[in-house]
Amino acid sequence: MNIGQAAKASGVSAKMIRYYEGIGLIPPAARSEAGYRCYTQQDAHTLRFIRRSRDLGFTVEQIAELLLLWRDGERASADVKRVALAHVAELEDRISGLQAMARTLRDLASSCHGNDRPDCPIIEELAEPVGAGKASATAASPRRTPRFGTDTPASPRARRSLPRKG
Repeated sequence: MNIGQAAKASGVSAKMIRYYEGIGLIPPAARSEAGYRCYTQQDAHTLRFIRRSRDLGFTVEQIAELLLLWRDGERASADVKRVALAHVAELEDRISGLQAMARTLRDLASSCHGNDRPDCPIIEELAEPVGAGKASATAASPRRTPRFGTDTPASPRARRSLPRKG
């Protein structure tokens, strides 16, 4: 089958098939006399394996390891389980991080009045220097939140405060 047929049979785009071949995740396809890539049913099966692995969030490196294990009829299932559980731990770490971000944003949004006034705790938090946190903000002099259009370099008020050239 050609690359388009292999893509349709596997659910992997032709572009990704070429990419996987380029990085060595799959071996280079056989070529016809005209130079077109030719794929077998086994190639399509391998591509489906890769697609399913990607759908589960495995990295390319993890997929390469899983492919080696899949092809090894003498493999120990413990090796496959080790890869899967390591990936589960990574996913759980990412989930925990995303939940922490959601809590922070939810807290910030609940403290924002959401009206037509310019003061906004969400923007103030985003404007904080990295690592500054609320403790250092209270120790320093209170900051005025810049207003877009009036305090930006292109604003008339900001241009009046710039030193004149020449």
